[in-house]
Amino acid sequence: MSYSSLRLPVFLILSSLLHAALGEEIICENLPTSMCAFSISASGKRCLLETANVAGEYTCRTSVVEVEGIVDHVESYECVAACGVDRKTVGISSDAMMEAGFATKLCSPACLDYCPNILDLFFNLAAGEGKILSFFFLVFMHTA
Repeated sequence: MSYSSLRLPVFLILSSLLHAALGEEIICENLPTSMCAFSISASGKRCLLETANVAGEYTCRTSVVEVEGIVDHVESYECVAACGVDRKTVGISSDAMMEAGFATKLCSPACLDYCPNILDLFFNLAAGEGKILSFFFLVFMHTA
């Protein structure tokens, strides 16, 4: 196993340990907007990036969407890149699923193996919009 293939798992483990050692709880409203999207609060609710005003400024707030089994989590920049999502995503939407190349990145080993938060989000979005079969088809076709 090469050094480069170990960087992401090591980073995720160290990041989690550091966060736990500091004893900080994530409150979405306290996060910088550059870390808001794809984060989960201490209460297990997704953080939501919103447009604050017509000047295009953003704010981070706690959504009503709960995540099972994940709390106090800020998605790593490695996962954001590996899964093909954008930290500047406003709201929670499945629009990214329709973009060319999205399924390839979402179904990449770097995303599938190390980014359960992003996978959970898009799985639940697909299920909520009745696109669950499409989601499984995308995953199957890109991992087969």
